[in-house]
Amino acid sequence: MMPETSPASPADHAPIAILGVPFDNVSLAGALDIISGMIASGRPHYGTTVGVGFLLAAQQDVELRRILFDAHLVLAEDALIVRSSSLLGNPLPKSVTVPSIIPELLMLAEAKNWRVYFLGANEAVAANIRARHPRLQVVGAFAPPERPLLEMEHADILRRLREARPEILLVSFGCPKQEKWINMNYREAGVPFVLGAGTAFDFLTGTVSRRPAGNWNNRVKFGFAILRQWWCLRMKKSVLPGPEADVLPDPYGNFLIHSPVRLGAAEAQSAKSEWQRAVENGHVMFDMGNTQFVDSTGIGVLIRLRKRARELDHHFFLIMPRPPVEAALKLMKLDEFFNIQTSVTGARIMMESSAKTPLVTSGLQQKELHIRWSGEVTALNAVELGAYTESELTQAAPDTTVVIDLSRVRFVDSTGIGLMLRFKKNLKRREITLKFINPINSVRNVIRHTRLEEYLLDEVK
Repeated sequence: MMPETSPASPADHAPIAILGVPFDNVSLAGALDIISGMIASGRPHYGTTVGVGFLLAAQQDVELRRILFDAHLVLAEDALIVRSSSLLGNPLPKSVTVPSIIPELLMLAEAKNWRVYFLGANEAVAANIRARHPRLQVVGAFAPPERPLLEMEHADILRRLREARPEILLVSFGCPKQEKWINMNYREAGVPFVLGAGTAFDFLTGTVSRRPAGNWNNRVKFGFAILRQWWCLRMKKSVLPGPEADVLPDPYGNFLIHSPVRLGAAEAQSAKSEWQRAVENGHVMFDMGNTQFVDSTGIGVLIRLRKRARELDHHFFLIMPRPPVEAALKLMKLDEFFNIQTSVTGARIMMESSAKTPLVTSGLQQKELHIRWSGEVTALNAVELGAYTESELTQAAPDTTVVIDLSRVRFVDSTGIGLMLRFKKNLKRREITLKFINPINSVRNVIRHTRLEEYLLDEVK
């Protein structure tokens, strides 16, 4: 069954991509309306507020970037980001900080009788919050022991959440640990709205009077990065108006979208709803062969279309982007996020090939069992992939070496790293050597940020 349309997509304003991250163009009131829609749906969602430091960290951490791409609500919590949006042609409203949105969210929860859980807070903090919000249904507070993300007792935390059945979950582990925990667990937790709270619990209890000032070096780096984005995506006088975008169904049940010559804020705003409908109903090939100009809003809409296609397990291809578009995608580190093909025929061949490619293939060669993983290794498919791999490992004797080839793995998140770690430890207990080989750069980046590169990848000494 096809998932319902997400309530988290604002209908009025197109998102804007700032350093490759799609920010929702909504005010605090608009954000609360979107959150209300998420809670009414009963399906799991998560939101995030992004400051300059977080945005710069995501430039170096592939997993953090993917978490921001996949978030159902992305809010700018720094006035500098808001000011940069004006320069980039799609002004965001006033910044929405964690200390500004959470008190409003709790007051709304009181009025709507929503159940709230505080993860990362002890009972003393919860009691203080109850005193300040006497009508608020605080259904739980738990501060797990301080451990690295992959060593946390995730099952215990999820059990507590399932028993409490909150509509709102606020997570305070600090950035980026809380964002990675949310991405790993929000689907299984089943909470309609999850938000990383940072130090918001301190603000709620009056422990901290204001947020610390931003790092000056980060603000300088951000300023230069925004100027590069503006310069790369500026309108060139040679770009003339061309035919409007159109959406055509093909004989195979897919949709071919012809992008306009200019994919700027006006064009993206007018066409995004029609493009969204195409993504909802099938695989999409987005032909950019005639597009000579794209701005930050156009890229923001493309990111959201790609995200929604992934949620629906639909393909979304960019076809034959011209050099200015390729340069913009590369600048924002989006060239690996999108599946880019040189022709419609190539996209169709890839769709057919991926449909026939299993998650796991294996072969036994002398005393080595070779296993190849394919696609993405994330919270979405880790259980299925783990089960397939376990079935293949029945061929491995105690003196066998198991080699898992990662060359066809496009992306891995912390859940995937946890799966790799589990297999490594379990096979070691069975006196079986396990080697992971041939990770692509984006996969290696995630492994590196977990500080497990040397342990998991045997070629690193």
